[in-house]
Amino acid sequence: MTPKGEESHAAPLDERITAALVGAAVGDALGGPVEGYSPDQILERHGGRVHGVVGPWNGDAWRTARPIAPYHKGDGHVTDDTLMTHALVRVYAAVRDHLDAYAITDRLVPDLMTEPRWIPELEAEALPLQRVFLAEKWLVARLHYGHVDPREAGVGNIVNCGAAMYMAPVGLVNAANPAAAYQEALDIAGAHQSSYGREAAGVFAAAVAAAASPGATPGSVVAACLSLAKDGTRAAIEAVCETAARYTEFESALGPLREAVAPFDTVGPDYRAPSLAARRPSRLHAVEELPVALGMVVLSAGDYRTAVLGSVNYGRDCDSIATMAGALAGALGSPVPEDWAKTVAEASRLDLWEPGRTLTGVTREIFERDVRRRRAHEAAFCEIGGPRCSG
Repeated sequence: MTPKGEESHAAPLDERITAALVGAAVGDALGGPVEGYSPDQILERHGGRVHGVVGPWNGDAWRTARPIAPYHKGDGHVTDDTLMTHALVRVYAAVRDHLDAYAITDRLVPDLMTEPRWIPELEAEALPLQRVFLAEKWLVARLHYGHVDPREAGVGNIVNCGAAMYMAPVGLVNAANPAAAYQEALDIAGAHQSSYGREAAGVFAAAVAAAASPGATPGSVVAACLSLAKDGTRAAIEAVCETAARYTEFESALGPLREAVAPFDTVGPDYRAPSLAARRPSRLHAVEELPVALGMVVLSAGDYRTAVLGSVNYGRDCDSIATMAGALAGALGSPVPEDWAKTVAEASRLDLWEPGRTLTGVTREIFERDVRRRRAHEAAFCEIGGPRCSG
C-alpha cells in the first residue's frame, strides 16, 4: 500500500535510468553555487530561497574570489559529482558487466588521468583529475602511484561522501535489487573510501535500486535503506527520515533536518571550518549528505522539484545532497523540469541524456548475463542433488 501523500510512478527502465542521471546532474548544477553556505546565508545572498539556476556566489569575481576560485560554480554548470558519475557510466560501458574495486584501478583512474574533457567549472578542456576534490585525487595517488590493493585503497582517505556521490549508476544497473546494488557499491567504493563513507556509497546505490523498483515510493526506498544500512549510517537515516515525515515542504524543515543529522555528522556547525574530529572513521557517525537527501525525498513525497530545491537551500554540501535527491526522485519517476535540464545541458556543454541511453543498454546486457549465470548455477546445483528453481 502506498502511504498517504506518496505517489507510485510507473515508468519503464530506460525512462527511470535517464531521469535518475539527468536528475542527478541538474541537482548538482543547482546546488553548486550555494555549496558550503548556510540556509540563512543563502537567504540573504539571494534575497529569498533559490528556485532554479542562479549565478556564482561572488558574481563576476568568481575567477579570483576565495574560497571558490578558480571554479565557475553557477549559471548551470555541473560539478565534480556529475563528472564522476559520467565517468563511472563510461566504465560500465567499457566493462559491460558488474564492477569491482579492480575496475576502478583499470578503468576509472585512467579515465581521470588521461582523457581531456570539457570541464564546465573551468570553462576549458582539461583532465577530470584537475577538477576533482582531494578525496578523489586520492584514487590516483593510491591506485596508480601507490599500487595499493584496490579493495583496501580507500583506507586512510578523509571519510566523506566522495564515493557515494557518484554511485547512482550502480543502483541503476541493479535496478529493483537493492541488496545487490549495496554489495556492488561497497566493493567499488573500497578503492575510494572506508568506514561510513564507504557505507554511504553502498546505501545510496541500494536506495537508487529501490527507487527504480516497480511500485516504489519514498517510504519503500527508506525501508530498503534501513534493511541494509549499518551502524551510524542506519541511525542517521532513521532519525532524519522520521523528522522529514512530519513536513510537507522544505522551508520549515531545514532547521529540524540539520538538528536530526547533527549528532551523526563529524564536520560540525561551520561547514568551512571542520572540527578536529571531522571525517575520521567511526561506527557511530555518518555522512550528512545521504540522510538529508533521503529526508528531502520523503518530505516532498518523491516530487523532483521540491526534493531538489529543499536540498539546494539546505546549504552545506548541497550540490551532493541535491545530486542524490535528484537521482532518487528521477528513479522514482518524477520528471525533471525540462527548462532546468535544457539550461544545465547547454551551460555545461554536456549531453545529459546520452549517459542514460548508454547505461540502459549496458544494464540490459548485464541482466541477461545474470540470468544465464543463475541458470548455469541452478543446473549445476540440481546435478548434485539440489532442487531445480526455474523451468
